[in-house]
This record gives sequence, C-alpha cells and structure tokens, in this order.
Amino acid sequence: ADPMTTGTAFALASVSKTATAAVVLQLVEEGRLSLDQQVAPLLPAFDMHPKITVRQLLDHTSGLPDFFLSAKIDRQLRKDKSATWTAEQTWAYVPDKRPKPGRFWIYSNSNYLLLGELVRAVTGRPLAEEVRERLLDPLELESAWFQAEEDPRAKDTVAYRLVAASGGALRPVPVARKSDVMPFRSVITAAGGAGSLAATAEDAARWIQAFAGGDVLTPAMQREMLADVARTSALKPRLPYGLGIQALPIAGRYALGHSGRFLGFRNVVRYLPAEGVTIAVLTNQGAKDPTRIAESLLKIVLPPLPAAGPSASPSAAP
Repeated sequence: ADPMTTGTAFALASVSKTATAAVVLQLVEEGRLSLDQQVAPLLPAFDMHPKITVRQLLDHTSGLPDFFLSAKIDRQLRKDKSATWTAEQTWAYVPDKRPKPGRFWIYSNSNYLLLGELVRAVTGRPLAEEVRERLLDPLELESAWFQAEEDPRAKDTVAYRLVAASGGALRPVPVARKSDVMPFRSVITAAGGAGSLAATAEDAARWIQAFAGGDVLTPAMQREMLADVARTSALKPRLPYGLGIQALPIAGRYALGHSGRFLGFRNVVRYLPAEGVTIAVLTNQGAKDPTRIAESLLKIVLPPLPAAGPSASPSAAP
C-alpha cells in the first residue's frame, strides 16, 4: 500500500456542499438569484413542491428526502461503477413521500443535487466550471478538483470498507478498483453538487478557512449565511446548520465547517474563528469518525480551555 502524505488527495464527499453553497451565494450577491426565490420555475425537469426556495435547499429545510437513502439507487450505482449518471437519473430515486417545505430540517443530498443544476440553469455553465473559476483558481487551491468533470490534480487514494474476518477482527477491503474518480464514477456523478470535490487535507483546510472566514462572500452575505443557523434551530436540526455550513463545536470551541461521508471515505473540516485555526482530517474509510482525531490534535496545538466562563461555551458565537 502507498503511504499517506500531505500530498495525498481524498474524496471530500459532503464537504463539497460548502463550495456549491458558495457559488449559489455569490449568484445571490450578483442579483442573479435571491434566497427566497422559488426554484421550481428554473428547474422544470425536476418535479418538486412549487414553494421550495433557494434558501430551503441551502439549509436543508425543503422537505426533500435524500436519494442516497434509497436501497434501489445503491444497487444501481454498484451494478456499473464506471457509469456516468445525470442529475435527472439521480432525481428518479428521491422518494415520493415529501413533507411540505419549511416544516422540518432534513439533511438531504437531494437539495445540493438541485443547487448544482440551479447553477447550470442560471449561468449556462456546469457547476464544475463555476467552482473552478470562482473558487479553486482564485484561491490557488491547486490540489483540489471537481471529480468526473476534471482530471485529478493530486495523487488519489483507494477507498476501503471494513469487513469481518476470522476471530472477530476487521480487515480492509477496497470499495472499488482504483480509478481516476474516488470512490467510483457512478456515485460521484450521481451526487453532483452534493459531493463531487476532491482535495488534499491542506487544500481542504485552506478552502474552509476562506469560506468560513469571510474571504469568499461579502460581509453582508457572510452574516446571512451564519444567521441562518438561528433560523434552522427552530426546527431542532440534528446539527446546527446555516446556508451550506455547519456551526458545530469541536474540542469545546466554536467552529464552522462541514463533515463528509461516502462509501470508503469519512472527513471533517473545521475553522475555529476565535483561535484562527483550521483543521482537516480526511480518511479513506467510512467506519470511524475522524472528529475524534481532530479533537485530539486540537488539544495538542491549542492551550487548555478555562474551567468555566463564556469562552468555554461551545455555543457562544464570535
């Protein structure tokens, strides 16, 4: 097996949602979209509730269930791992039972599949081109790329799953044959705007620091993105979520970022505004939560938190 280095790239999985969100929010800044605009008229090929808005796609309050939770799509994706899927093919696996928009917080890849298509509808260009031109090139993220649409820009890795072996042990087994798309082409193209980026840990960290730290959006849009965390909190989400960003404490400290999980990949990328520290832990396995590794590393590099006081409160926003 090849050793991991800082130059090894991984599938970012749902960390990619932050880039999709960033492009959409820039289009809002430019007046080409608005957050409370209804999406259905712009995407007639996708049957959805007419009142679903751009904001509801970004913060997972649209009511759309997740296509990846369909047992049928899993079988189809594995049947031909080298296939290229269209957004319309993926959309066919979104369950029909859908609550009305705005009633619940449901984390769903379906929202970001649609946002990727929304970018195409508004700009006339694929999401991959907008991400490259607006984000990756200006920030000089040279080892990040949009998988299946662009050639790899760093040494990639093989995804592993753990299977039971004799004596109760677990052994790693590759999820798919090594290819130029991690973990494999069908799942990445099916995900679209929900999970197509790949990068090294260094570039993943640089990206989230730029996005969460205010280098990508105007100050007003940055405030809007983070203020949405309070808006979604009324729906008691599984984790604090704004417009394409998680506001989840790590090691007892306020942090912004995103986690990601694919078959054979599991990642966490967090920016700590008060400390000015960013951490990215990318792994090519799906069983163990890398947040524990990130917390252990942060405890090494950061001074201990005081025993009490406002700075120890993970919910205290900066």
